[in-house]
Amino acid sequence: MSEKSYRIGEYEPITRRGFLRLSGVLGLGLAACPIGASLAEASKFDRQLYKVSKSCPEMGTLVSMTVLNDSKDQAYEAIDLSFEEIARLSKLMSRYDSGTPVSQLNRDGFLKDVPPELSFVVRKSMGYHEISNGLFDITVKPLVDMYKQLSQSSQNISVQEEKIRHLLELVDAGGIIVREDSIAFRKHGMGITLDGIAKGYIVDKAIGVMRRKGIQHALINAGGDIRTVGDKGGKGPWRIAIEDPLKKHKYPDIIGITNSSIATSGNYEVFFDDQKILHHIVNPKTGLSPLINASVSVQASTAMEADALSTTLFTLDPAAGIHLIQSLPHCEALVVTRNNVKLKSTGWQGMRI
Repeated sequence: MSEKSYRIGEYEPITRRGFLRLSGVLGLGLAACPIGASLAEASKFDRQLYKVSKSCPEMGTLVSMTVLNDSKDQAYEAIDLSFEEIARLSKLMSRYDSGTPVSQLNRDGFLKDVPPELSFVVRKSMGYHEISNGLFDITVKPLVDMYKQLSQSSQNISVQEEKIRHLLELVDAGGIIVREDSIAFRKHGMGITLDGIAKGYIVDKAIGVMRRKGIQHALINAGGDIRTVGDKGGKGPWRIAIEDPLKKHKYPDIIGITNSSIATSGNYEVFFDDQKILHHIVNPKTGLSPLINASVSVQASTAMEADALSTTLFTLDPAAGIHLIQSLPHCEALVVTRNNVKLKSTGWQGMRI
């Protein structure tokens, strides 16, 4: 997977699950960004507005923010406070830092005094588990950990069928017990990874900071989890190019978004095997990676919803994924199969295909 610096232009390429990059595989929040307006770049956007941009490594990816505003100082402050919120929430959601609540839960199987943000994300995850008939499942951690370990050794992943069957017994979001101030697992050895939902949630919270600071035109791109405030300074929607699964810069589509979010899941980024049949998205029912799709993009009201649903649709047959999206309000999708067949929901407003 290649990471790109984010820039405002005619359109913006989407990358996805940069979440995975700096940590090796599937991690949150490894690099802190120094806070300071001097790190941001500012230039005149038009006669009324300045364009202020800043990129920092956060959540295992490059997070980029762009604000269009009549006051540079107000834009600087909003960006820095938004990055502070990202850093704060990343420390709650990470499963790699041994001192985080998620790591404690995975280690002990029980967590008291759960931070409200973590409780919210886990509860929402269980909701998407129900909506997807079990295909969105944050308890796939034991499988992901096994694949990562095998990828770093000389063992053949394809002959681990018995171990996969054993670990599948630990994969079931129904085995998470969430109470008012605690979370527990029903089975010893269970664990959660919030990689398919937390980044979107954190982007939403950063957007909330922007809004509270009075920002009316902004875009946050966290490795392909994108959410916007308003439009592009009165010059139409923010234009987003969907990442080419073949990496040949032949973007499957370009979409315009205003006060909306989009996220893309792809099979072209992190692989556990030389044959590239096991990647970072794991089907919780089979323990294996889905192979029929190359890329799934979901537009939704929030980045968290787009994040979770793009992961879910990637595990589904393309037609079934489109059917699921069309059953949900305010959601649209574009699916690109491994054979480069494109399917889109009826409300998908692409600018070209």
